[in-house]
Amino acid sequence: MAKNNKDDYKRIPFRMIEQKEKTNNLAIVLPGAGYTTQAPLLHYTTGLFYNKGFDILHVNYKYNSQELSALSEKDFTSNVQLAIDKATKNKEYDNCYLVAKSIGTIALSYLLSNLMFKDAKIVWLTPLLQRDDVFKAMLKSNNKGLCIIGDKDSYFIEERMEKLKNNYRLEIKVVEGGNHSLELNEEPLESIDVLKRVILDISDF
Repeated sequence: MAKNNKDDYKRIPFRMIEQKEKTNNLAIVLPGAGYTTQAPLLHYTTGLFYNKGFDILHVNYKYNSQELSALSEKDFTSNVQLAIDKATKNKEYDNCYLVAKSIGTIALSYLLSNLMFKDAKIVWLTPLLQRDDVFKAMLKSNNKGLCIIGDKDSYFIEERMEKLKNNYRLEIKVVEGGNHSLELNEEPLESIDVLKRVILDISDF
């Protein structure tokens, strides 16, 4: 990501899925670049939280590779925060989860400094561990967290995973053979079993 770009501030579309009755529970979903909220992990995570009585906010940013490389971390996060603020205007939530996948973990790393998320529970799905900002946020966060990543993910760094164990607030789940989509290469049926285990882990968190 670059430092500045004249198009940095880009309005991000969002979708709020609300309960039929008012709720104090909110789950915010920050997808990956190509892994949208309609992809299996986030689709079933949405259903899981909805059935638990949560409103669900999908922050549906869509950046092409050129836009993404030109966007600074600060401006990316600002764009996401603006979408969250707009979606939750005139609403109050006492119980909040943040679920981030891949590049969503970049914004998540900076959102955690916002007081509105000081008590939020955090789900890090395939975090970009090669990035110092993401790694340090996970290591130093006081939020209760759950990290799920595959050991065949190109962003899996064993040394950093070992250091993350020093954060007692962070629960870590490593999917053996899992790639960046938390699937097993050329193993579709076994990948469904992995998906089920991941959703169960999120449910138990």
